[in-house]
Amino acid sequence: MSNGGDAELDIGGRLRALRAGHGLSQRTLAKRAGVTNATISLIESGRMNPSVGALKRVLDGIPVSLTDFFAYEPGAERQVFFQAEELKEIGKGRISYRQVGGNLFGRRLQILHERYEPGADTGRAPLSHDGEEGGVVISGRLEVTVGDQRKILGPGDAYAFDSTEPHRFRAVGPEPCIVVSACTPPSF
Repeated sequence: MSNGGDAELDIGGRLRALRAGHGLSQRTLAKRAGVTNATISLIESGRMNPSVGALKRVLDGIPVSLTDFFAYEPGAERQVFFQAEELKEIGKGRISYRQVGGNLFGRRLQILHERYEPGADTGRAPLSHDGEEGGVVISGRLEVTVGDQRKILGPGDAYAFDSTEPHRFRAVGPEPCIVVSACTPPSF
């Protein structure tokens, strides 16, 4: 950990904490980032101070932005309980994604309270990303398409799938649709 004056140890400690928090080995991160395993080891041990470009390439393998990387505080106490007003809005337009916890660094799970206005859609192009996701419809109706499968779900119905499968969500019916979902690793 850094003492505040040693940027190399701070960068290495942050990288190590983020990598471990995302369940990645040094070898896996190196492969994802297109660098050698030794490079990851040298950065994490504080024996190498990477350029901004090299650090960005490594962080893309997690993935995490440079801004989020430098905002991360390894070892900071994690918040356990969240009031409704503390959920962080990360959606836009006619879809609201309210995330449990504003800072997901070191976490391997993302939980969302989703609200789809009638007719709201995640887009014509299906989504696809690493990980797994699942959710439970609380109210309204949600059309979920995964690969070539499509189903309209109502209150109490649920879904779970490998997120590498192309997928899409669309609210159907006259009322908003509320869903509580989770994905691992965090992908928003």
